[in-house]
Amino acid sequence: MVMQIIRSIPDMQKTMLALRAQPDCRIGFVPTMGCLHEGHLSLIRQVRRLGCLPVVSLFVNPIQFGPREDFSRYPRPFDHDCRLCEQEGAAYLFAPSAEEMYPSGASVFVEETKLSGGLCGAARPGHFRGVTTVVTKLFQIVQPHVAAFGRKDAQQARIIAHLTACLNMPVEIEICPIVREPDGLAMSSRNRYLTPVERAQSVGLVEALREAAGLYRSGETGAAALIRAMEERLRQQGLLIPEYVAVVDYASLQPVETVGPSTLCALAVKVGSTRLIDNLLINAAGETVL
Repeated sequence: MVMQIIRSIPDMQKTMLALRAQPDCRIGFVPTMGCLHEGHLSLIRQVRRLGCLPVVSLFVNPIQFGPREDFSRYPRPFDHDCRLCEQEGAAYLFAPSAEEMYPSGASVFVEETKLSGGLCGAARPGHFRGVTTVVTKLFQIVQPHVAAFGRKDAQQARIIAHLTACLNMPVEIEICPIVREPDGLAMSSRNRYLTPVERAQSVGLVEALREAAGLYRSGETGAAALIRAMEERLRQQGLLIPEYVAVVDYASLQPVETVGPSTLCALAVKVGSTRLIDNLLINAAGETVL
Protein backbone atom coordinates (compact mmCIF):
# COMPACT_ATOMS: atom_id res chain seq x y z
CA MET A 1 0.00 0.00 0.00
CA VAL A 2 1.41 3.41 -0.99
CA MET A 3 1.32 5.88 1.87
CA GLN A 4 -1.07 8.77 1.30
CA ILE A 5 -0.13 12.28 2.47
CA ILE A 6 -3.09 14.41 3.53
CA ARG A 7 -2.79 18.07 4.47
CA SER A 8 -6.37 19.28 4.96
CA ILE A 9 -8.42 18.60 8.10
CA PRO A 10 -11.70 17.91 6.23
CA ASP A 11 -9.97 15.45 3.90
CA MET A 12 -8.32 13.68 6.84
CA GLN A 13 -11.55 13.46 8.80
CA LYS A 14 -13.45 12.12 5.82
CA THR A 15 -10.80 9.49 5.13
CA MET A 16 -10.51 8.37 8.75
CA LEU A 17 -14.28 8.16 9.29
CA ALA A 18 -14.55 5.99 6.19
CA LEU A 19 -11.86 3.69 7.61
CA ARG A 20 -13.61 3.48 10.96
CA ALA A 21 -16.77 2.37 9.18
CA GLN A 22 -14.94 -0.75 7.98
CA PRO A 23 -15.71 -3.53 10.49
CA ASP A 24 -12.19 -4.96 10.77
CA CYS A 25 -10.20 -1.71 10.66
CA ARG A 26 -8.48 -0.37 13.76
CA ILE A 27 -6.57 2.89 13.40
CA GLY A 28 -3.24 3.12 15.24
CA PHE A 29 -2.06 6.70 15.52
CA VAL A 30 1.47 8.03 16.09
CA PRO A 31 1.52 11.82 16.53
CA THR A 32 4.95 13.36 15.90
CA MET A 33 6.64 16.69 15.29
CA GLY A 34 8.79 15.12 12.61
CA CYS A 35 12.58 14.83 12.49
CA LEU A 36 11.93 11.14 12.97
CA HIS A 37 14.36 8.73 14.59
CA GLU A 38 14.28 5.12 15.76
CA GLY A 39 12.13 6.04 18.77
CA HIS A 40 9.33 7.30 16.52
CA LEU A 41 9.67 4.32 14.21
CA SER A 42 9.32 1.96 17.16
CA LEU A 43 5.90 3.50 17.84
CA ILE A 44 4.78 2.79 14.26
CA ARG A 45 5.95 -0.81 14.66
CA GLN A 46 4.07 -1.12 17.92
CA VAL A 47 0.71 -0.07 16.47
CA ARG A 48 1.30 -2.53 13.64
CA ARG A 49 1.99 -5.29 16.18
CA LEU A 50 -1.35 -4.45 17.76
CA GLY A 51 -3.02 -5.15 14.43
CA CYS A 52 -3.77 -1.51 13.66
CA LEU A 53 -3.54 0.45 10.43
CA PRO A 54 -0.65 2.90 11.09
CA VAL A 55 -1.44 6.59 10.73
CA VAL A 56 1.24 9.21 11.49
CA SER A 57 0.93 12.95 11.94
CA LEU A 58 3.80 15.33 11.28
CA PHE A 59 3.16 18.75 12.78
CA VAL A 60 5.53 21.09 14.62
CA ASN A 61 3.04 22.54 17.07
CA PRO A 62 3.76 26.25 17.62
CA ILE A 63 1.65 26.65 20.76
CA GLN A 64 3.73 24.23 22.83
CA PHE A 65 6.92 26.28 22.37
CA GLY A 66 7.77 29.16 24.69
CA PRO A 67 8.94 32.56 23.40
CA ARG A 68 12.63 31.72 23.96
CA GLU A 69 12.46 28.11 22.78
CA ASP A 70 13.53 26.51 19.52
CA PHE A 71 10.38 26.58 17.35
CA SER A 72 11.99 28.48 14.48
CA ARG A 73 15.03 26.20 14.29
CA TYR A 74 13.28 22.92 15.07
CA PRO A 75 14.42 20.54 12.28
CA ARG A 76 11.86 19.79 9.56
CA PRO A 77 13.31 17.19 7.13
CA PHE A 78 9.91 16.46 5.55
CA ASP A 79 10.99 14.29 2.61
CA HIS A 80 13.25 12.20 4.85
CA ASP A 81 10.43 11.72 7.37
CA CYS A 82 8.02 10.66 4.62
CA ARG A 83 10.45 8.02 3.40
CA LEU A 84 10.87 6.61 6.90
CA CYS A 85 7.12 6.48 7.51
CA GLU A 86 6.54 4.70 4.22
CA GLN A 87 9.34 2.22 4.90
CA GLU A 88 7.71 1.35 8.24
CA GLY A 89 4.37 0.71 6.60
CA ALA A 90 2.45 3.85 7.55
CA ALA A 91 -0.73 4.00 5.51
CA TYR A 92 -1.47 7.71 5.96
CA LEU A 93 0.58 10.75 6.91
CA PHE A 94 -1.30 13.80 8.14
CA ALA A 95 0.85 16.89 7.61
CA PRO A 96 -1.19 20.07 8.14
CA SER A 97 0.12 23.62 8.19
CA ALA A 98 -0.08 25.79 11.30
CA GLU A 99 -2.75 27.86 9.57
CA GLU A 100 -4.80 24.70 8.94
CA MET A 101 -4.61 23.65 12.59
CA TYR A 102 -5.02 27.15 14.08
CA PRO A 103 -7.00 29.34 11.69
CA SER A 104 -7.47 33.03 12.36
CA GLY A 105 -9.74 33.54 15.33
CA ALA A 106 -8.91 30.22 17.03
CA SER A 107 -9.22 30.88 20.76
CA VAL A 108 -10.10 27.57 22.43
CA PHE A 109 -7.48 25.65 24.40
CA VAL A 110 -7.53 22.42 26.41
CA GLU A 111 -5.73 22.64 29.75
CA GLU A 112 -4.89 19.96 32.31
CA THR A 113 -4.47 21.42 35.80
CA LYS A 114 -3.40 18.53 38.07
CA LEU A 115 -0.45 16.72 36.52
CA SER A 116 1.13 19.49 34.47
CA GLY A 117 2.30 21.90 37.18
CA GLY A 118 5.60 20.26 38.12
CA LEU A 119 8.65 18.87 36.32
CA CYS A 120 8.64 20.13 32.70
CA GLY A 121 5.42 22.07 33.33
CA ALA A 122 7.14 24.24 35.94
CA ALA A 123 10.09 24.91 33.65
CA ARG A 124 8.01 25.51 30.51
CA PRO A 125 4.86 27.50 31.37
CA GLY A 126 2.11 26.91 28.84
CA HIS A 127 3.87 23.95 27.24
CA PHE A 128 1.39 21.30 28.29
CA ARG A 129 -1.58 23.48 27.39
CA GLY A 130 -0.18 23.43 23.87
CA VAL A 131 0.31 19.66 24.03
CA THR A 132 -3.16 18.84 25.35
CA THR A 133 -4.78 21.21 22.86
CA VAL A 134 -3.04 19.77 19.82
CA VAL A 135 -3.53 16.16 20.93
CA THR A 136 -7.24 16.77 21.47
CA LYS A 137 -7.50 18.31 18.00
CA LEU A 138 -5.53 15.46 16.41
CA PHE A 139 -7.69 12.83 18.11
CA GLN A 140 -10.78 14.61 16.80
CA ILE A 141 -9.33 14.66 13.29
CA VAL A 142 -7.80 11.18 13.12
CA GLN A 143 -10.38 9.32 15.27
CA PRO A 144 -7.87 6.62 16.29
CA HIS A 145 -8.64 3.46 18.22
CA VAL A 146 -5.10 3.41 19.64
CA ALA A 147 -2.45 6.13 19.99
CA ALA A 148 1.20 5.42 20.82
CA PHE A 149 3.54 7.67 22.80
CA GLY A 150 7.08 7.16 24.05
CA ARG A 151 7.94 6.94 27.76
CA LYS A 152 10.90 9.29 27.33
CA ASP A 153 8.36 12.11 27.63
CA ALA A 154 6.92 10.46 30.73
CA GLN A 155 5.02 13.46 32.05
CA GLN A 156 3.50 14.12 28.64
CA ALA A 157 2.43 10.47 28.27
CA ARG A 158 0.86 10.46 31.73
CA ILE A 159 -1.00 13.72 31.03
CA ILE A 160 -2.34 12.42 27.72
CA ALA A 161 -3.59 9.21 29.35
CA HIS A 162 -5.31 11.34 32.00
CA LEU A 163 -6.72 13.66 29.33
CA THR A 164 -8.37 10.84 27.43
CA ALA A 165 -9.87 9.41 30.63
CA CYS A 166 -11.20 12.77 31.86
CA LEU A 167 -12.72 13.71 28.50
CA ASN A 168 -14.08 10.20 27.82
CA MET A 169 -12.15 9.88 24.58
CA PRO A 170 -12.49 6.38 23.09
CA VAL A 171 -8.75 6.08 22.48
CA GLU A 172 -6.44 3.48 24.01
CA ILE A 173 -3.11 5.07 25.02
CA GLU A 174 -0.11 2.82 24.43
CA ILE A 175 3.03 4.01 26.28
CA CYS A 176 6.11 2.48 24.69
CA PRO A 177 9.68 1.95 25.95
CA ILE A 178 12.45 4.52 25.61
CA VAL A 179 14.72 3.85 22.64
CA ARG A 180 18.37 4.60 23.36
CA GLU A 181 21.61 5.14 21.48
CA PRO A 182 24.32 2.45 21.95
CA ASP A 183 25.87 4.49 24.79
CA GLY A 184 22.49 4.84 26.55
CA LEU A 185 21.51 8.40 25.61
CA ALA A 186 17.77 8.54 24.99
CA MET A 187 16.99 9.22 21.34
CA SER A 188 15.65 12.72 20.73
CA SER A 189 15.23 14.99 17.73
CA ARG A 190 17.16 17.60 19.72
CA ASN A 191 20.27 15.43 20.04
CA ARG A 192 21.35 16.74 16.64
CA TYR A 193 21.82 20.19 18.20
CA LEU A 194 24.66 18.88 20.39
CA THR A 195 28.30 19.57 19.61
CA PRO A 196 30.63 16.53 19.84
CA VAL A 197 31.77 17.61 23.31
CA GLU A 198 28.18 18.19 24.47
CA ARG A 199 27.12 14.85 23.02
CA ALA A 200 29.85 13.06 24.98
CA GLN A 201 28.80 14.80 28.20
CA SER A 202 25.10 14.09 27.65
CA VAL A 203 25.49 10.43 28.47
CA GLY A 204 25.67 11.70 32.06
CA LEU A 205 21.85 11.73 32.12
CA VAL A 206 21.52 7.97 31.76
CA GLU A 207 24.53 7.40 34.00
CA ALA A 208 22.81 9.42 36.75
CA LEU A 209 19.68 7.32 36.35
CA ARG A 210 21.76 4.13 36.46
CA GLU A 211 23.23 5.35 39.77
CA ALA A 212 19.71 5.72 41.13
CA ALA A 213 18.68 2.30 39.83
CA GLY A 214 21.72 0.66 41.43
CA LEU A 215 21.04 2.31 44.77
CA TYR A 216 17.43 1.20 44.72
CA ARG A 217 18.35 -2.37 43.81
CA SER A 218 20.85 -2.41 46.68
CA GLY A 219 18.07 -1.57 49.13
CA GLU A 220 18.03 2.25 49.27
CA THR A 221 14.44 3.55 49.32
CA GLY A 222 15.00 7.14 50.38
CA ALA A 223 14.13 9.55 47.58
CA ALA A 224 16.55 12.16 48.96
CA ALA A 225 19.45 9.71 48.70
CA LEU A 226 18.64 8.89 45.09
CA ILE A 227 18.32 12.58 44.23
CA ARG A 228 21.72 13.34 45.82
CA ALA A 229 23.33 10.50 43.85
CA MET A 230 21.85 11.71 40.57
CA GLU A 231 22.84 15.32 41.23
CA GLU A 232 26.39 14.27 42.07
CA ARG A 233 26.70 12.26 38.87
CA LEU A 234 25.45 15.21 36.81
CA ARG A 235 27.95 17.51 38.53
CA GLN A 236 30.75 15.28 37.30
CA GLN A 237 29.79 16.24 33.75
CA GLY A 238 30.54 19.94 33.88
CA LEU A 239 28.43 20.94 30.87
CA LEU A 240 25.19 19.49 32.27
CA ILE A 241 23.18 22.17 34.07
CA PRO A 242 20.28 20.53 35.94
CA GLU A 243 16.84 22.06 35.52
CA TYR A 244 15.29 19.52 37.85
CA VAL A 245 16.17 16.21 39.46
CA ALA A 246 13.02 14.64 40.87
CA VAL A 247 11.57 11.46 42.31
CA VAL A 248 7.78 11.34 41.97
CA ASP A 249 4.84 8.98 42.12
CA TYR A 250 4.18 7.91 38.54
CA ALA A 251 0.40 8.21 38.81
CA SER A 252 0.18 11.63 40.49
CA LEU A 253 3.60 13.05 39.46
CA GLN A 254 3.90 14.38 43.01
CA PRO A 255 7.20 14.14 44.94
CA VAL A 256 7.62 11.13 47.22
CA GLU A 257 9.90 10.52 50.20
CA THR A 258 10.07 6.75 49.80
CA VAL A 259 10.95 5.02 46.55
CA GLY A 260 9.06 1.90 45.55
CA PRO A 261 6.85 0.41 42.84
CA SER A 262 5.34 2.97 40.43
CA THR A 263 7.97 5.62 41.16
CA LEU A 264 9.53 7.81 38.47
CA CYS A 265 13.01 9.34 38.68
CA ALA A 266 13.06 12.21 36.19
CA LEU A 267 15.80 14.56 34.98
CA ALA A 268 15.96 17.65 32.81
CA VAL A 269 19.22 19.41 31.98
CA LYS A 270 20.53 22.12 29.73
CA VAL A 271 23.57 21.23 27.64
CA GLY A 272 24.69 24.44 26.01
CA SER A 273 21.50 25.74 24.40
CA THR A 274 19.87 22.29 24.24
CA ARG A 275 17.36 20.95 26.76
CA LEU A 276 17.36 17.17 27.33
CA ILE A 277 15.13 14.97 29.49
CA ASP A 278 15.28 11.35 30.61
CA ASN A 279 13.75 9.13 33.26
CA LEU A 280 13.87 5.85 35.13
CA LEU A 281 10.64 4.02 35.98
CA ILE A 282 10.36 1.67 38.92
CA ASN A 283 7.39 -0.29 37.63
CA ALA A 284 4.49 -1.84 39.53
CA ALA A 285 6.53 -5.01 40.03
CA GLY A 286 9.39 -3.03 41.58
CA GLU A 287 11.69 -3.50 38.57
CA THR A 288 13.92 -0.63 37.38
CA VAL A 289 13.22 0.26 33.73
CA LEU A 290 15.41 2.68 31.80
